[in-house]
Amino acid sequence: MRNGAIVNDMVVRFANVNGTGSASANEMFAKAIFRMGIPVTPKNIFPSNIQGLPTWYEVRINEHGYLGRREGIDLLVGVNPQSYTKDIESIRPGGYFVYDNTKRLHPEFFRADIQFIGIPMMRLCMEHFQVPRQQQLFKNIVYVGALAALLDLELTVVQDIIRDQFGKKPKLIDANFLALDLGYQYAKENYECPLDIRVERRDAVGDQIMIDGNTATALGAIYAGCTVAAWYPITPSTSVVKAFEDYAKKLRVDPETGKNLYALVQAEDELAAIGMVIGATWNGARAFTATSGPGVSLMSEFLGLAYFAEIPVVLVNVQRGGPSTGMPTRTQQADLISSAYASHGDTKQVLLFPSTPAECFDMTVDAFDLAERLQTPVILMSDLDLGMNSHLSPPLAWDDARAYDRGKVLDAAALDEIETFGRYLDVDGDGICYRTIPGTHPTKGAFFTRGTSRDEYARYTEDGDVNVRILNRMLQKWETAKAYVPAPELYQEGHHHDYGLIFFGTSSYATLEAMDRLEKQGIRVDAMRVRAFPFNHTVEEFIAEHERVFVIEQNRDKQFRSLLVNELEIHPKKLISILNYNGMPITAGAIMKQIQQELPTVTTTSPVNGQLKH
Repeated sequence: MRNGAIVNDMVVRFANVNGTGSASANEMFAKAIFRMGIPVTPKNIFPSNIQGLPTWYEVRINEHGYLGRREGIDLLVGVNPQSYTKDIESIRPGGYFVYDNTKRLHPEFFRADIQFIGIPMMRLCMEHFQVPRQQQLFKNIVYVGALAALLDLELTVVQDIIRDQFGKKPKLIDANFLALDLGYQYAKENYECPLDIRVERRDAVGDQIMIDGNTATALGAIYAGCTVAAWYPITPSTSVVKAFEDYAKKLRVDPETGKNLYALVQAEDELAAIGMVIGATWNGARAFTATSGPGVSLMSEFLGLAYFAEIPVVLVNVQRGGPSTGMPTRTQQADLISSAYASHGDTKQVLLFPSTPAECFDMTVDAFDLAERLQTPVILMSDLDLGMNSHLSPPLAWDDARAYDRGKVLDAAALDEIETFGRYLDVDGDGICYRTIPGTHPTKGAFFTRGTSRDEYARYTEDGDVNVRILNRMLQKWETAKAYVPAPELYQEGHHHDYGLIFFGTSSYATLEAMDRLEKQGIRVDAMRVRAFPFNHTVEEFIAEHERVFVIEQNRDKQFRSLLVNELEIHPKKLISILNYNGMPITAGAIMKQIQQELPTVTTTSPVNGQLKH
């Protein structure tokens, strides 16, 4: 067992059954930790069915800000006998298993190196609630009450959350208070509280908020001036459009007439959805669609049209486990190649890699500006972990003075100054042509937007030399894009070290923790967080400056590494892959283990407390 109390540094996992109402109770627990000023990150691990299968909710609590997923559970609340075997195996030696002892636990589940805490959750509910469905629902609140006693969670904080949730339903408040008190009092009367792991109020959160990436993405679309969304439902991206609809109903309605100032279309499939977006943006609206890997596959033909016809498109790809249907409720970063080169022929699509909900907001706004500036598809590469789970995030910020970048759009006056308008004519030498919005001028600016080969004046041609000229000009635009997309973020101090780390997206949480642990082992590394594709010169220079560079990504086939090798012509042996593709977010421990395999002189040490590098 442990020596001394561990405060504000633990992983608590809830093992439930899908469809039993446990999610709101588990979220209540995470919110209470947050309101006590302690950094926390929850992860909802759910099956791809409606109800009946095992589901888990994992909460990492760490006052020093290490909020990536961590191996090993300190306390597990197990109320699903179907998963008891694996649940109990996942608990660290010296940890705790909190379970419903209304029925006796079978001896086969006992482990000598962990402690078992029985709370008669169902019996307590049956004694105090008459309706069977209420008994099941309030069972979840009973174990939250027990945890409040066991972990020294402030009961008044949980009660405030209940009031917030059921503010207009006093009977439900009273019932939840009763269930909470039942668990709290039972734990107090039957166990020594608090345990040797506990929480204690801090002021380590500051002004941060808890928000999921999909909600932040939807708000980004709203603030970017988007008025059209077309999509076909697919996990885990559906909540992006649902949140967009909710906010549009509040913020996209004419206050005088009450008419909606937005259009939301559920298409018959993903191909139709992106076709609608292409049509809307061609006509001057700001529009987007959201999907996941299988949807990107179906959208590829239209992505090729938008790329070659040079029509702005914003696509949100909330990645999930694959291939095929794969694991639709698990996370991965496995759509990099399919998105970067979406469509047949020679295509290159702009990708943005957010790491936090705040970046989901900012980069979504940027995506609309970039799409119009570059006249090309821009794909926001989120994932299930970032999109559907709540994360600590800086407040979403908006500058009211910000003007939308509509790019090179000619108005009627400008068209009057041009004798012959060339839609695909590179006037400025940056590869980006001028365009018009249909209806701008009564006689000039009308043109066919072609998906077939054409010349600089949008005239159909199969002249190979002309086609080469057009494709080379689009490569010039790709080079121009490198100056517009978000630049990489560097984590290094002073002189350069031998080893470098490259990471992106939600790998950031675990990578920053791994860097601190490496430093405690005497290994100092430089790191770069890549935020966009195409890669600018900074990425190439970073790789050149280091003897070996570890590339951290969450897929099997080293897709990000392949992009680096292909686009920058890096020798493959210089880039060492750190991979994770089990459907769960990568951990600092997994990163450390794989680096240790490459550097055999490194010895393993336990995690240390410290501040994240910034």
